Amino acid sequence: MSDQPERPQLYLVSPPVFEADAFAPLLAGILDAVPVACLRLAWAGNDEDAIARAADVLRSVAHDRDIAIVIERHALLAERLGLDGVHLPVGARNLRKLRDDLGTDMIIGAACGASRHDGLNAAEAGADYVSFGPVGDSPLGSGDQAEHDLFAWWSEVIEVPVVAEGSLSRDVIEQFAPVTDFFAIGDEIWRSEDPLAALKTLVEPLGY
Repeated sequence: MSDQPERPQLYLVSPPVFEADAFAPLLAGILDAVPVACLRLAWAGNDEDAIARAADVLRSVAHDRDIAIVIERHALLAERLGLDGVHLPVGARNLRKLRDDLGTDMIIGAACGASRHDGLNAAEAGADYVSFGPVGDSPLGSGDQAEHDLFAWWSEVIEVPVVAEGSLSRDVIEQFAPVTDFFAIGDEIWRSEDPLAALKTLVEPLGY
């Protein structure tokens, strides 16, 4: 993850389940067509063999293009599978110990919902980035929404990069572009028959 650029960078989140060999060429086509800064393996299950197969394929596609890849939840697998870091879905919980265990070279990101408090705790514990969301309207979860004011405050006060994600739309991306470092995009495109076209349409306000 890099410092805040002139425009937000794209952070691609994998589908929760996919057939790795079939998904690889689709992913490669997207990464070749649109500049992506980071990829997250967000596998939904706990089958270690399935996770490893998915990680092997995605790592190869990402690293061939000098794109960092992190894994969601499974921190202990990140190093073993040759990935670049981990995305924690529970904020700062165990983050300080994990930083000690993984060292400074591994990326550690933390999802903090809509909580400024959780975000600050994660940043203080050594997170490389903090993610807030959902930023768009969603009937799922608690109903809490990460507001524009949170991102505006964070981008003014905190140096740790911030990621906006969850229920993204063109209008939301245009609104949040001045106050976030990254947009994490996943479900918004994978439910489309043409994920690449959906991604290009979604991020058109950014000029990609």
